Amino acid sequence: MLTSFFSSNVEDPFSAFSSAHIIALSLFVVAAIFMFTFRHTIRNHAKFAFILRWVLIGILVIAEVSLHIWYIVTDVWNARYTLPLELCSLMLLASIIMLMSRSQFLAGVVFFAGIGGALQALLTPNLAYDYPHFRFIQFFVAHAAIILSALYMVWIEKFRPTWRTILTAMLSLNIIALIVYGLDWLLDANYMFLRHKPDTPSILDLFGEYPLYLLVEELLALFTFTTLYLVFFVIPDAWRRK
Repeated sequence: MLTSFFSSNVEDPFSAFSSAHIIALSLFVVAAIFMFTFRHTIRNHAKFAFILRWVLIGILVIAEVSLHIWYIVTDVWNARYTLPLELCSLMLLASIIMLMSRSQFLAGVVFFAGIGGALQALLTPNLAYDYPHFRFIQFFVAHAAIILSALYMVWIEKFRPTWRTILTAMLSLNIIALIVYGLDWLLDANYMFLRHKPDTPSILDLFGEYPLYLLVEELLALFTFTTLYLVFFVIPDAWRRK
């Protein structure tokens, strides 16, 4: 049982919106609702906020470190495929630094790019392994923790982005993509799918051929960031003023 839990062989392929997928999403929603419901209590008690912040840091660190240990132990590690150069991997690392430093700049990047990327990953996972495999659990825990970390900064640390923060996040995302694109050429890799679409069917198939789908992704990112800002800040402010 333990061997199959950590095996690199795909015995049970992931099935989107299976009972395991829905339960994983439900657990994430419950955690987010819990944080929102008790946000005032946590915010007003420095000890609670400290504990929650470091629990999130611990989860993020364990999720990333355990993944790379698994890569090495199962002889899967390969610089072309397993470096932390995908958007969500970079946002996970940014989340750790953000929580440790309480950086407002990183909070803006993680809130928009982190939530946008991780939410898409949770709903449409690029994942081979189904529950109860290690990768299934690690995948959902890591992506859920990225979103919860961003929400922690908003609900507990009272981070407040502006319209300018959206532009900063877009600029940061493009700088990241440019750096990753250069590394893709050096490694003959395809991190962030910047050189071509994935070989397996994906949502990118709806966005046209290379490089058109990259432009569509830019527009989708801007739409996602704007929607997040409207849902979390503009609409609640308008509702409170009534």
